[in-house]
Amino acid sequence: MAEPMLKIADAPGPEAQSLPQNVEAEAALLGALMIDNRLAEDIQLKLRPDHFYEPLHGRIYEAILKLVDRNMVANPVTLRPMFEADEEMKTLGGPGYLAQLTGSGAAIIGARDFADQVYDLALLRALIGVGREMVEQALDTSEDVDPKSQIEGAEAALYRVAEEGGGEGTVKTFAQATRMAVQLAEKALNTGGGLSGVTTGLDGLNAKTGGLHHSDLVIVAGRPGMGKSALGTNIAFNAARRLVQDTEDGIAPEKSAGAAVALFSLEMSADQLATRILAEQSGIPSESLRMGKISQQDFRNLARAAAELESLPLYIDDTPGLTIAALRTRARRLKRQRGIGLIVVDYLQLLQGTGRNSGDNRVQEISEISRGLKTLAKELNVPVIALSQLSRAVEQREDKRPQLSDLRESGSIEQDADMVWFIYREEYYLAVRQPADDHADFPKWQEEMNRAYGLAEVIVAKQRHGATGKVKLKFESRITKFSDHIDDSYVPEVRG
Repeated sequence: MAEPMLKIADAPGPEAQSLPQNVEAEAALLGALMIDNRLAEDIQLKLRPDHFYEPLHGRIYEAILKLVDRNMVANPVTLRPMFEADEEMKTLGGPGYLAQLTGSGAAIIGARDFADQVYDLALLRALIGVGREMVEQALDTSEDVDPKSQIEGAEAALYRVAEEGGGEGTVKTFAQATRMAVQLAEKALNTGGGLSGVTTGLDGLNAKTGGLHHSDLVIVAGRPGMGKSALGTNIAFNAARRLVQDTEDGIAPEKSAGAAVALFSLEMSADQLATRILAEQSGIPSESLRMGKISQQDFRNLARAAAELESLPLYIDDTPGLTIAALRTRARRLKRQRGIGLIVVDYLQLLQGTGRNSGDNRVQEISEISRGLKTLAKELNVPVIALSQLSRAVEQREDKRPQLSDLRESGSIEQDADMVWFIYREEYYLAVRQPADDHADFPKWQEEMNRAYGLAEVIVAKQRHGATGKVKLKFESRITKFSDHIDDSYVPEVRG
């Protein structure tokens, strides 16, 4: 019985023999799985077919999982037809090898330990692969030497090893993709309908978009003064607070509509952002907080809000002048260490490209940045919100509602984005053209101002998952807070 296993170990050749592996542990694990199919329920959560060193063992493991998934018994008899024509099996004496694997019933006791060892050895082989590739690239000076991009590539490869357990790729069967889609639908159902992603904390936006979906790049754009940073900060806070609430209610993090958030603020410092969030939660204008113009009652409200926010899973990185490569590296680290489920970048145009002459071609640089943010969203499987400036073309038009063509410097932003939201506040433009109190147009202006006061529109100009349209929001400029606006024409469909 031992002889065929030795042949398997010898098969890959002398060079591969030095790689970490334990073919005997793989064989014992397969034998245990065929004796007791219930073991597969736990083991398949961690172990994939490509984690096996011996390819034949990987194919046997995959066949066992297929039968178990169909509620069929997986044993040497039921697996036999699937390996009648397997050439490698024939060299081991044919499908009778399956029966040999079940020879030691004692393997059932240590099945989980065998699975852990097979997994750990797969990680070590993957690390060796990454290291070998790093050495080869570092030694190759035939092309333009770009150490920074090599470091970025190595970081990405190491992250894949950590997240995927040494898999060669992320190819998913249609069955796997379908299961993921059903899980999203289940999550939407459990959160009250309509919310399959991370909550924005705003019922109107949740109803329109279904929340912030994993691997999506969401561009939130507007002219200065519209409240881009405020909306980004509000959503970051709402998502982090929802995760805390759901955790206290006993909801598992993967089923929560909230998320731990990484907020990359290239414009404002961490203390400025914290002041904004404190202002929003305490109801005290941030200007009053900065200047100390607050009463004792206000201070008590501030202290209460600060105490509530201490445990919030919201992580702020206010490093100025970040490159897209550095941002991706930091985001990977936060995903690994803090388990972040949402990234907010304020704002896109302040990021830098990685090319040596990237400043010479700003359009090309913005294209690299938007592609990098979309790649990051897919790689970490989290939504990424990137705030973006709009061109001055908006100001030249009579109707100042933004359009997709107003996205500044690059059409690639629109192309890479899964959703594009524009923020428009008519109140801002009306305030700019206020006539004198005794002017004939003042009553008409005052009427328009009363209608527009405190209102904002989020225009969903692009959405891969659904329809475009407008969502009305209330905006309190004193405390930079967006909230749901309720009137006769808008009734929220979902509580997020």
